[in-house]
Amino acid sequence: MLRHDLNLDTLRKGLQAPDQAFDATVYELFYRIPATYLNTLTTIGTNVFDEEWDVLLILDTCRVDALREVADEYDFLGDVGKIRSVGGRSPEWIAKTFHEDYRDTIAETAYLSANVYTDQILEDREHETIPLSETNLSYRLLGRIPNVDVDALGRCEYLFTYEGVGEEGPLGHVDGGTPPRYVTDRGIAVWREHDFDRMILHYLQPHSPYMANGIDEDRPLEQYETDWWGYLAETNDKETVWNAYLDELRYVLDDVELLLENLDAGTVAISSDHGEAFGEYWEFGHNNGSLHPHVRTVPWVTTTAEDRGEYTPVHDPPGASQSKEELDRQLEALGYK
Repeated sequence: MLRHDLNLDTLRKGLQAPDQAFDATVYELFYRIPATYLNTLTTIGTNVFDEEWDVLLILDTCRVDALREVADEYDFLGDVGKIRSVGGRSPEWIAKTFHEDYRDTIAETAYLSANVYTDQILEDREHETIPLSETNLSYRLLGRIPNVDVDALGRCEYLFTYEGVGEEGPLGHVDGGTPPRYVTDRGIAVWREHDFDRMILHYLQPHSPYMANGIDEDRPLEQYETDWWGYLAETNDKETVWNAYLDELRYVLDDVELLLENLDAGTVAISSDHGEAFGEYWEFGHNNGSLHPHVRTVPWVTTTAEDRGEYTPVHDPPGASQSKEELDRQLEALGYK
């Protein structure tokens, strides 16, 4: 039996926010599930391995218009172009990106990721075995995609094990996700110490929870920073959510600036696995199979990097992956469960 979420609480939320209820039911059943299935048969979007780059920076949930809005604040952001992503959500993007067709290139690529789905798709392969009673059909359909196993990568580091949601730490916020400095730190170290053809750094930001201002102001996170869906349903105040999202984007771009000054790379591409919908066309967040223009269309910026040797990484490689219970807790905090 398919998992469903029909109960008194969801009925109440549906009456309070009919647009979000429409998104979770009608859009999911009649648009995103068929689109996910189609993406298992062909490829909707551009695989990043078909593009030219030495280092690829993935800013999770980064929208094209958001990056353009802050571009003049960063010298390394010139013209912000765009491409169509191969996924509407991280697991779809990971499964389609690390496809068997690119096995030879993948073998010479390092992938350092703060996204928990890296483990679930490439190692646990949960999407191939999880019962439909425990997930939605669009996620289970990803099991039809022939993606490689984690061992096929030149190197893979699970950076989401650093200061995950709910964990105290020196850099982030207890209610936020893995801070960008861990990704920057490990990226610099791996690129300096190894000789991979390519490297992908998958930052969590600007994905919610939006913790940048909470860190700066040393305070608990507000509802619009941890549960912007609920906040929008109650207040319809998109401006507050949007500004928090932009500040989270600036938070990670500040670290990208440090990265670009501490590794040598002829071509660095800045993009995203998917974007984010804030209610445009009655769609919210990001989901497998989404073809929404603010979700499936992602930024594409190219720049260069030069190692000035001014920063010394201090963080060791992460240890073993987290347990399923710990991963599920992080996914729930990130709004996936």
